[in-house]
Amino acid sequence: MIEVKDLVKRYGDTAAVNHVSFQVRPGEIVGFLGPNGAGKSTTLRIMTGFLPPTAGEVFVGDHSAQEDTKAVRRLIGYLPENNPLYEDLRVQEYLAFRAALKGIPRKARKGRIQEVLEACEVTEVKDRIIGTCSKGFRQRIGLADALLANPPVLILDEPTVGLDPVQIVHTRSLIKTLSADHTVILSTHILPEVEAICSRALILHHGALLYDGPVSELRQGLGGEAGGLVCTISADAEAARRCLEGVEGVERVERLATAEGPPRFHILTAPGKDVREGIFRACAAAGLPLLELGVQQLSLEEAFLSIMTHENNPEVLS
Repeated sequence: MIEVKDLVKRYGDTAAVNHVSFQVRPGEIVGFLGPNGAGKSTTLRIMTGFLPPTAGEVFVGDHSAQEDTKAVRRLIGYLPENNPLYEDLRVQEYLAFRAALKGIPRKARKGRIQEVLEACEVTEVKDRIIGTCSKGFRQRIGLADALLANPPVLILDEPTVGLDPVQIVHTRSLIKTLSADHTVILSTHILPEVEAICSRALILHHGALLYDGPVSELRQGLGGEAGGLVCTISADAEAARRCLEGVEGVERVERLATAEGPPRFHILTAPGKDVREGIFRACAAAGLPLLELGVQQLSLEEAFLSIMTHENNPEVLS
């Protein structure tokens, strides 16, 4: 459904998007992750035809986003990060105006507007002026607008920003339901949201694609066994790392991000190799107090930070 080929976007000497390639299959819900400035919104704007690339290509269906922009926009429902609405219009008036712009037949507009009002739970404010609506309602009005023409592709940039917990749960449920008829790309900073909704994750950092794979495998961080060893040592971090790296069967040692306290590590081992006894003996021999050693699955946040802070990524992790 969507193919991004070697996408580049430069502003002067700065590469906002740096040779990014991926595909999204019909019916997938793909989470687009990365810190501020990673290139997520720039990539999404290029995919929707609102921004030209410096190099590379984007195809939606059989259409090029650069050469056949109008056709691509008809296939995409786009909710941008800064949701632009005409705040002096009433909700129903705004959706009627947008339905006309999107070419929805006049006879079908009323019914379709009612459908998206109900789906996004904004029926109660349909006669209210948009400028008087809460941030949560305005976000859902933007989502209703994206759904109006029933496009096969939905691109949602931070769709739950400003919503209360009940609205977030409903919006997540709605997005999951939409995957039956739509391909969804969801850009967000909220890691649990990706885990709750998405089947696959893409992680961008400094414009480069660092990870492309199933969300279920994201916890593996840099590719070790999910549920690998976690170890805390009361010692200088570098001394502890050298001690662990010297244990037979240890293939990689990653320091986990901790706010305070002694250094904590995720240890990747050779397949089928139990290195716990070796770690215990090595720490005892080096006089390094071992505070924790056990099998523990990385949290989603730890796995994400493991990928983001790794400095020697020669290629996309998958």
